[in-house]
Amino acid sequence: MNTNLKKLVMSALFAALACVATMSIRIPTPGTGGYIHPGDAIVILSGIVLGPVWGLLAGGIGSALADLLGGYFIYVPITFVIKGLVALTAGLIYQKMNATKKSRYTAIVLGGVVDILFVAGGYFLCEVMMYGMSAAASIPANLIQGVSGLIIAVVLYPVLIAIPDINQMALRKEARTS
Repeated sequence: MNTNLKKLVMSALFAALACVATMSIRIPTPGTGGYIHPGDAIVILSGIVLGPVWGLLAGGIGSALADLLGGYFIYVPITFVIKGLVALTAGLIYQKMNATKKSRYTAIVLGGVVDILFVAGGYFLCEVMMYGMSAAASIPANLIQGVSGLIIAVVLYPVLIAIPDINQMALRKEARTS
């Protein structure tokens, strides 16, 4: 199969996975109207497996689609940018650090830390403009979501990397931005 076609298909699959993971398990957060979900793990892994650019598209589109389908219309562009940047950054970190098994796991953890910072900080910055300082109420839930995303990504990584096509895509040495 053509490499670009394979990336496109895998990106569509990761976008669908991000959407489903975001929508399927929702733990409501009191007082914020939001929810905690495992979708961030798929966003992190999309950057790692697909590379920065394809990961940005898959993670951003899949997460934004979950907001669109879930009725959180105002968050669609915000989510696309924040989750896309998480996948982009996780992918860049992984590309720089994928030399050894230990460094790959370190890269996944760093991608998870980026997720924690970008999600908690990014949504706070956007929500403070919409709701004022009451937006700070969402920070603890976003931190919990980020930590759970990091843990789930570390657990899912060896399962995904055992799939030959995903392993080949994730461990490719050359730039994967095309």
